[in-house]
Amino acid sequence: MKALRRPGRKESMLAALAGIVSAGLVLGVAELLGSFLTARAAPLIALGSTFIDFTPAWLKDFAIATFGTNDKVALFVGMGVTIVLLAAVLGVVAYRKWVLGVAGVVLMGAVIVAAVVSRAGATLLDAVPTVVGTAVGLLALRYLIRALHQAPGRSDATQDAASTNTPATGTSRRTNTPVTGTSRRTFFAAAGITAVIAGAAAAGGRAIAGARNTVTMAREALTFPTPASAAPAIPAGVEAGVDGVVPWLTPNQDFYRIDTALSVPQVDLETWELRVHGMVEEEFTLTFQDLLDADLIERHISLTCVSNPVGGNLAGNAKWLGYPLRDLLARARPTGGADMVLSTSTDGFSASTPLPILQDDRDAILAISMNGEPLPLEHGFPVRMVVPGLYGYVSATKWVVDLEVTRFADKTAYWTDRGWSEQGPIKTMARVEVPRSFAQVPAGTSMIGGTAWAQHRGITKVEVQIDGGDWEEATLAAEASVDTWRQWSHEISVEAGSHTVRARAYDPDGVQTEERADTVPDGASGWQSVQFTAE
Repeated sequence: MKALRRPGRKESMLAALAGIVSAGLVLGVAELLGSFLTARAAPLIALGSTFIDFTPAWLKDFAIATFGTNDKVALFVGMGVTIVLLAAVLGVVAYRKWVLGVAGVVLMGAVIVAAVVSRAGATLLDAVPTVVGTAVGLLALRYLIRALHQAPGRSDATQDAASTNTPATGTSRRTNTPVTGTSRRTFFAAAGITAVIAGAAAAGGRAIAGARNTVTMAREALTFPTPASAAPAIPAGVEAGVDGVVPWLTPNQDFYRIDTALSVPQVDLETWELRVHGMVEEEFTLTFQDLLDADLIERHISLTCVSNPVGGNLAGNAKWLGYPLRDLLARARPTGGADMVLSTSTDGFSASTPLPILQDDRDAILAISMNGEPLPLEHGFPVRMVVPGLYGYVSATKWVVDLEVTRFADKTAYWTDRGWSEQGPIKTMARVEVPRSFAQVPAGTSMIGGTAWAQHRGITKVEVQIDGGDWEEATLAAEASVDTWRQWSHEISVEAGSHTVRARAYDPDGVQTEERADTVPDGASGWQSVQFTAE
């Protein structure tokens, strides 16, 4: 039996192109069919979500530190590059030996199906778009590979034998014909049509999904009752008054977003329910209307992500409207031994919050509004948790649908399963926002400033140090509450040259620690240093 001839460079490039456009067709068809189901049925979403589920803590921390709130975009780009490379390889393999190419495509399809059905709330029906897409992609790949193998004057049977690398007769001879001008034109035409169909299917799927999305319309039509307890008036002077310091109240569009959802869950107000159960005397469910009819409170509360590095921007301050969790737990009446509430999102994310914190006098709430409007979809619409003083990974569950009163000894949560601490109190932090790192400022007298936070403890003082000199007390802006961050400012006088400014904050327990710690496992710590140049 003759060995199969290795394809030439041009043949390999065309075979790789066949694999890429066929993969595009797989994804496009799956996107189109999935638009009639849920986001769980989208292959890229399922693959990305599964990847996130198995991401170790160090890699998550690296992604957030490197890409910040663009971490999901970076993941999609990385997935796209990976899929293109794998598809190209499978195209070349299929050109050389069709059976191996089929095996590779089927294996990839099986991996995607496994990712789809493993998502929270998924059913076998959600796998149908991927199965159909894989089948259509295989048909397209077969046609394109046959076009590459075809040569003038050959019979159909011989051409088919060449394309599948199987004998056309009883002999064992295998052939691999160079691509001719005619067959190449046929190939490019077929590849172009395949690419157009793939793009049209993907675009059509997104358009249909958008047209079927009633959640956005329901959100825009939503109105809220007057809260039983309105937010206290913001005192004058909460802004530092230094150009470049972030606003005291963070606009919704600028509020950081860190979560595990690649596709923002679309939760129907009419069907949303919150189940409260576990170690309680009374189990019950709440509807969204139940929340609207309850005694709601409105508060300004600052949130911080545990992945925020020293001096990072993963913190924000907003006005929240919601139902006090202590009132909900009072109705449920936790039984003896319970010490944790496991909150679960509609997408399967979970957080473990110490029960006593949800029962004390802090304003931990089931939030339904953010800065005077319904929660943005990406920030947890219709309902999320907001708990002052705790990092979000143990408290700020978005799209929440389940609260189980339990024990830390019995249950674990999403990030604690991945090496993060069970307890997540927010660490005291001072951030320098003016000047920015490596900024150029005028020599002489100028103002610097920033923000400090110690949620539910409050900031009592901020000090700054220039070029390793004495620590000087900064001017604190007015405090709205101990649950919000606090801005600071300070006048400095520097000569031309390179300089370094450091800042540290105080809470009622003393000065923030100078000890440097990574974000894993319970949040970063240390004094921020910023280098700048005076001219």
